Amino acid sequence: MRKLYVILLPVLVALLHGAYGIPVAHAADNGNWSVYPASPPRSAGGTPAEPGRRPCFYLSADPGATLTDQVTVTNKTAAPLTFRLYAADAYNTERDGGFAVRTLKEKQRGVGAWAKPGRDRVTVPGNSSVTVPYTMHVPEDAEPGDHPGALVALDEHINPSTGPLAVGIQQAVGARIYLRVNGPTVPALSVENVTLTHEQPLVPGTGESSALISYTLYNRGNVTLNPKVALKAEGLFGRDLLNRDLKTIPAELLPRQKIRLTERWAGAPQLEWGEVRLTASARDVRESAGTSFFALPWLVAVVLSAGLLGAAVWARVRRVRARVPEGS
Repeated sequence: MRKLYVILLPVLVALLHGAYGIPVAHAADNGNWSVYPASPPRSAGGTPAEPGRRPCFYLSADPGATLTDQVTVTNKTAAPLTFRLYAADAYNTERDGGFAVRTLKEKQRGVGAWAKPGRDRVTVPGNSSVTVPYTMHVPEDAEPGDHPGALVALDEHINPSTGPLAVGIQQAVGARIYLRVNGPTVPALSVENVTLTHEQPLVPGTGESSALISYTLYNRGNVTLNPKVALKAEGLFGRDLLNRDLKTIPAELLPRQKIRLTERWAGAPQLEWGEVRLTASARDVRESAGTSFFALPWLVAVVLSAGLLGAAVWARVRRVRARVPEGS
């Protein structure tokens, strides 16, 4: 039986406090090995820098510039490990908007194409670290704004999984790169394609009802945003039904990325006519979109439909009878 090989790519770092704030120092780590920017050399009379003090690469460059830096790979196991080193572009996952990077076989167009490690492969002895330089050539025609990515250490060894599916697993860890190409920055954010689906009991008042609100959050600009989304629902005559800030949104939405998100509205009204509206904000950008809804329990809908159908049939029968002459 052929094995299906799945690449798991955890890129683990501390959460950012703002687009370019100072995060808590923490290397990307999966328990067996870690990847992080090499500590800068100490200044004259200073103390040595702590390993992993830079949690990510924060870089700024003009179009056409060349940058050099170093990445450190630490093997936390007792046996030597060999890794494939490569640079990759970042994107937001469709499932939850998390930070992810392209695999080795995918097309790279930004940081993944511009950055080259000094070595494609590196063997790190047990309980040791190896530092590898890399060079980044920013093209002359590079678009201004943010270009996120990562430097990835991939273990090319395939570990068989347990269970009946016989799935092989490759693991990789990457140190994030936040590159800003100097030039005009344009924050832009939109909310699109808002939909609402009701889930109601068959008989009104016999159970809980809920609604699933789906929407697309789209970063149309060229800078990374830390969005906030507020949800508001109004009923007939403008009555407030719901007003809250959403929690299940990505910590950072990368440039040109769009993600589909959902929000559960527990206790949604069973009989109502109104509108839900989502308002997204980040920096000085604020955009909103919404959709109207009509909540009607299934039993009520069936009764009303049957009543309307019966009335239509009765009216038709009366019209037919009116056209038939008496005594015919």
